[in-house]
Amino acid sequence: MRTIGPWAVTYCILCLAAITSIHCAGGTQEPAGALPPPRHGDVYVVAHRGAHIGIPENTLAAYEAAIEMGVDFVEVDLRTTRDGHIVSIHNKEIDSYVTDGTRGLVSQMTLEQLKRLDIGSRIDPQWSDERIPTFEEILDLCKGRAGIYLDVKEASVEQLVSIVKKWGMAGQILWYADYDELDRVARLCPECIQMPDPGAEENLSKVIERFRPSVIAAVWRHYSPSFVEKCHQAGAVVIVDESGPACWADALAWGSDGIQSDHPAELIALLERRGR
Repeated sequence: MRTIGPWAVTYCILCLAAITSIHCAGGTQEPAGALPPPRHGDVYVVAHRGAHIGIPENTLAAYEAAIEMGVDFVEVDLRTTRDGHIVSIHNKEIDSYVTDGTRGLVSQMTLEQLKRLDIGSRIDPQWSDERIPTFEEILDLCKGRAGIYLDVKEASVEQLVSIVKKWGMAGQILWYADYDELDRVARLCPECIQMPDPGAEENLSKVIERFRPSVIAAVWRHYSPSFVEKCHQAGAVVIVDESGPACWADALAWGSDGIQSDHPAELIALLERRGR
């Protein structure tokens, strides 16, 4: 296991500061979590499926590349194997990830079967050793180095919370899941950071009332300056899933707090230039 690094230490300091601030202001509800400041200016960078340009997505190689370039979070898609292990893979079928003709559902294959699959050669032969990673392998890689934007595809919230608590990483993980799953997260892990996605802006007020979130997720087709403003008025930061680099100028102009991107290196470069 990796030791806790500066990222986690910063989180702890800021979390205590946030709690103190709320008590001093007379508030009664403590925040579920507090985020450390962004590494590049005032905008969080989330690497969608890791830094996967030229690297197989959702692999340890993609996540390591993203960490090394300095992202704030890596986005992780989670599914469950037939024998109960949680792995990171976006699609429910493995068909498009392999070149040997293997077909099937992740949910109908064991971890051992999945670990035999070469999911890297379809990108480049140099990645032939890459395998579908388990959630715990990703936690080991990221702990103290980068946060995790956790997209629950097909996985038990109860099992995920147990794993997250085992690794002591509640403060490093943003939970993106359906509303009922987020309710279970809140009951099982009050310190975990829920990140509801309201979809259309017309749903935003109900989501804010239901979850009182510190972080809100958004997708570009529903995004607008007023969406951002309403999130900020509710005391929440908003992280938007971009539609490509062409939307970055608007996202920044509207006051977005974070951007989930397929091009994290280019986004970081833009933020660094903007900061200078």
